[in-house]
Amino acid sequence: MSDAQERLASIDFLRLNRWLLAQGLADGELQGPTLLAGGTQNLIVRFRCGGREFVLRKAAGTAYANGSETMRREARILAALAGTDVPHARLIAACEDDAVLGGAFYLMEPVEGFNVGMGMPEPHASQPAMRRAMGFALIDGLAALRRVDPVAAGLSDFGHLDGFLERQVGRWRTQLESYARYEGWPGANGLPQVEAVGRWLEQHMPKGFTPGILHGDYHIKNVLFRPDSPALAAIVDWELSTVGDPMIDLGWLMATWRGQGADDPGSPIEIEPWSGFPTAVELVDCYAERTGADVSQARWYGVLACYKLGLLLEGTFARSCAGKADPALGQRFHHNAVNLLQRATRWTE
Repeated sequence: MSDAQERLASIDFLRLNRWLLAQGLADGELQGPTLLAGGTQNLIVRFRCGGREFVLRKAAGTAYANGSETMRREARILAALAGTDVPHARLIAACEDDAVLGGAFYLMEPVEGFNVGMGMPEPHASQPAMRRAMGFALIDGLAALRRVDPVAAGLSDFGHLDGFLERQVGRWRTQLESYARYEGWPGANGLPQVEAVGRWLEQHMPKGFTPGILHGDYHIKNVLFRPDSPALAAIVDWELSTVGDPMIDLGWLMATWRGQGADDPGSPIEIEPWSGFPTAVELVDCYAERTGADVSQARWYGVLACYKLGLLLEGTFARSCAGKADPALGQRFHHNAVNLLQRATRWTE
């Protein structure tokens, strides 16, 4: 049995079919379940029932302890986005009862679009001007999200705003220190300038922000583009969404964005072809134009994103040192972490 077959077999489609009928969502037999790409932590399955197309999303059985809570939060954010101009998959229904499928899940409408991480189709692959517009479409997505009032959307309790920025550096510094429990990890000395970057962030922290909805992991592989244009079809993977400082998403996009010069160590996300995509500076300028936001401290958010992502990637390296993760993957992630901290260091100069 292939991995895809095993993952599909972990879902009781008969119980799902009965639930659909009981909820009045469809009338007929569930057919054609197909596993969609979505990483190892989540199951994303497209199927038909009663002449209607559905996409199921739930946490994989043993992926992570709070998988059901994550699904509940994702369903809540998608419900809050209904009726807005934020490109997203429309929520059909959610089930918070773990007993139905062994964990909370939700159903959404299919989205016709492509992920650049799976390859660049035509006409996007052969037109640099199309790719340039794709880069700015990412900013359109952030601008649309920023326009949503979290209170009006019923998300006033979706995040912890007190000390939101103040606790960022300390939280990720503690995360780094926790890797000492992995035998064989050489320690933070293998991450150049990590302490200096942390101090710079604390010394240059913005004084305040206007609360908004954050995606939490906004980068070019977490969107679907329309097959017939450079526009976004949907922003996907809302599992880290919260309410906080919306500039965090812009910083994350900056940190994961590929540099243009030979002296740039590169992004952990590689997309080909890359020619035509705007620079990170152009993205920031576009964000200012389309949101009216003050971007004078955008560099701080980019440095924070490099710091956070670098420390997260180092965790996989630490686990690999202890034999708890693939060694080749650990080395690659460590290399990316070093590159991110080098990028952050240049941005602090």
